[in-house]
Amino acid sequence: MKIEIDTRSGFCFGVVNAINQAEKELQNAEDLYCLGDIVHNSEEVSRLESKGLITIDHQLMENLKGKKVLLRAHGEPPETYRIAKINGIQIIDATCPVVLKLQSRIKRSWETLKISDGQVVIYGKKGHAEVNGLVGQTDGKAIVVETPEQLAAIDFTKPIALFSQTTMSPDKYLQLADNIRRLMVEHKGDNDVPLTINRTICGQVSNRKKEVEQFAKKHRVIVFVSGEKSSNGKMLYEICKETNINTHLVSNPSSVEKHWFTGFNDVGVCGATSTPVWLMEMVAEKIKEVTSEKE
Repeated sequence: MKIEIDTRSGFCFGVVNAINQAEKELQNAEDLYCLGDIVHNSEEVSRLESKGLITIDHQLMENLKGKKVLLRAHGEPPETYRIAKINGIQIIDATCPVVLKLQSRIKRSWETLKISDGQVVIYGKKGHAEVNGLVGQTDGKAIVVETPEQLAAIDFTKPIALFSQTTMSPDKYLQLADNIRRLMVEHKGDNDVPLTINRTICGQVSNRKKEVEQFAKKHRVIVFVSGEKSSNGKMLYEICKETNINTHLVSNPSSVEKHWFTGFNDVGVCGATSTPVWLMEMVAEKIKEVTSEKE
């Protein structure tokens, strides 16, 4: 069985930075807390927790005093920093630079738009950690939409600034923007209401779409490795599946099934920007193991 691991898969810069900061801090004897899963991959979270990382939620942080708390790549709303200051918490800020820049852009846009009763609209998954941080830049007033049906929440007679969560599908974002543009034309009548469409999807994520498509075409079978919580993983898996019908999703090596490879001698293993290389290597070893077993 020929097995190739996609060399372009694996952690993005923001996740690498967060994990490096966590491992550096864990070398000290002090407790290190992480606000939410450091990455949307349970296998990597378990690895770091075995080294001493303590994962907490926002409710637990409110009662934490004088400790170190790492903020993951997804970013946080201003309220989190306020609570940290009150509680004497030392923040280890591993927010991705791309997300930080987006937060700043949304904050500036909101300060301008609220004067003219305008709206900040964010294309993203409601409740996602990154989206919560983005909405926090608008005093909680941003409108989050993911599907055309959710566009009903927008007032198309008022100015709109459209942004996207950094890990969303670029194609679907453009489709959503076209829908908003069309609906504004239908509603505005004789008034010229401004619409600003901001390109805010991470370049590394955008490039992954084409790279994954090319990789999926190269192989007879694809095993896509991703955590269940990964937004980026769901998007890239769907792209793989559309490109190659023999695509299978796993979160760890134990999910690999022997019958997937019957009649094939070529497998590609790839993953999300939240998938560690070591986990893809373990999945590849499992494929090698099951395909070499005698009936």
